[in-house]
Amino acid sequence: MKVRIEIDESVTEEEVVIRCRNMDETILRIQSAVMEQNEKGHHMTLKEGGKEYYLPVEEILFFETERKLVYAHTREQVFEAEYKLYELEELLPGFFMRISKSAIVNLNQIYSIARNLTSSSIVEFTRSHKQVYVSRNYYKALTERLAEKRRKL
Repeated sequence: MKVRIEIDESVTEEEVVIRCRNMDETILRIQSAVMEQNEKGHHMTLKEGGKEYYLPVEEILFFETERKLVYAHTREQVFEAEYKLYELEELLPGFFMRISKSAIVNLNQIYSIARNLTSSSIVEFTRSHKQVYVSRNYYKALTERLAEKRRKL
């Protein structure tokens, strides 16, 4: 295996490319290690009551839209985010996932999903009373991502 680092001062965002003949366990572990390193230490500026707060994204349970505003929920508080959901999908680390037209969740904070066959299912979070709905269109993808995370443990 060769490792090559190219330094280009004109690059605006770092990129890691893994070039391989086929996907195997070693490649998956390398990908996971790079993603995990990339996900650490992200902070986001959020607003509440005229103040700006700088929170680690790991503390955010979910984002949801309400009346054209996007709110970030932590265990105890609700903050206003200055991004649209589609912008957050691009900015947030890989442990966040869209679960409906109006919500993105932190997969690491999910405690349970109460399945409802006729309508949206309810996602509950670790050490919190807060809940958010996952639409039927996203339910399968969500459970697959959670199963994938469980297999990595």
